[in-house]
Amino acid sequence: MASLWRLGVLCGAQGGRASSKASSLHWTGERVVSVLLLGLIPAAYLNPSSAMDYSLAAALTLHSHWGLGQVVTDYVHGDALQKTAKAGVLALSALTFAGLCYFNYHDVGICKAVAMLWKL
Repeated sequence: MASLWRLGVLCGAQGGRASSKASSLHWTGERVVSVLLLGLIPAAYLNPSSAMDYSLAAALTLHSHWGLGQVVTDYVHGDALQKTAKAGVLALSALTFAGLCYFNYHDVGICKAVAMLWKL
């Protein structure tokens, strides 16, 4: 998490444009989250708990946010349109995380929900 905070500070200091150090930290953060998901998904299956549910909610949302952000960067052209699309991705990610946390708190949670789907 400290590296993610440093990334935000570096990007903010550059006026929104990432330096090569910030880009390197971002790339490293993406890889860390991807590797974390490789271990977190089987661990959640073997040991379903509320901590696993919230960890999955955070990791999956962050992973999809960064992925959709790269799609916007690669395929949306024009500064105004790209800023609008990135704001939409941020709003979607915030709603996704809030929805998953709501589901974890008020319903069975991600782990048990997936197990219930597999039983069908």
